[in-house]
Amino acid sequence: IPFYIFYSMFGLQRVGDLAWAAGDIQARGFLIGGTAGKTTLAGEGLQHQDGHGMLLASTIPNCVAYDVTFNYELAVIVHQGLLRMFRDKENVFFYVTVMNESYSHPEMPAGIETQILKGMYRIKKANKSRKQAPRVQLLGSGAILRESLAAADMLEKDFGVLSDVWSVTSFNELAREGRDKARWNLLHPKDEPKVCHLEECLKNNTGPVVAASDYVRNYAEQIREFVPGRYFSLGTDGYGRSGTRKQLRSFFEVDRRYIVLTAIKALAEESSLPTSMISDVIERYGIDTEKMNPIHT
Repeated sequence: IPFYIFYSMFGLQRVGDLAWAAGDIQARGFLIGGTAGKTTLAGEGLQHQDGHGMLLASTIPNCVAYDVTFNYELAVIVHQGLLRMFRDKENVFFYVTVMNESYSHPEMPAGIETQILKGMYRIKKANKSRKQAPRVQLLGSGAILRESLAAADMLEKDFGVLSDVWSVTSFNELAREGRDKARWNLLHPKDEPKVCHLEECLKNNTGPVVAASDYVRNYAEQIREFVPGRYFSLGTDGYGRSGTRKQLRSFFEVDRRYIVLTAIKALAEESSLPTSMISDVIERYGIDTEKMNPIHT
């Protein structure tokens, strides 16, 4: 059972032809992209920061790719990969990202294995007792999920906004299933439409949806057509930089402050909050409104 472990930047970009060849010959095995994402490998700059590997993986039809945050997500995915490739002899190969950041890993919530594999599950529920409070849905992926969790706490403490937080283990898998269900619905107009996992997760949860990942925005943009309601995506577009994780997440505008700002602006635009609150967020968190857009640097 092959496991090929590498710096994520040196994987699907530097040996992309070989990854395509692996798909073409129906290879099976695990590619493990270490220090994955644009901001998790602190201090090493452009050459080692990967903001597009997951998008490259999405172009290979039989590459099943996941961007994980917690150890139980990784365990569930590796176990499923072993079953699919070596028990069921399915001709796919897995690309899984891992981090080099030190943080606590919670216990796995009960009964979420299938949701992990489909691409997302709810990791934090909003406070049900405050039914009249404005509410948002926060989607976090990989290294940035913890920023989404922190943003949820800030939204409630500082602005009275409630958040459901979802761990997105794979925007790729969510998009693939969504397109597959959309195609079936197109070809079977007389049958009851099929609903994809993403729609099923969000259909009874109100508020705008704000997604954030450690990859370029187009990674999260793949699911836009399947999100019920208004959708906003944050990503690490632009060249890499040397700096701490905190500095890089601020530079690329994917940290907890920018998640809060995006959520507050979305709620203000639908008149759930006063517009003045957008300026309150900027002032409270010291957001530099004149910094250059990272895509231009």
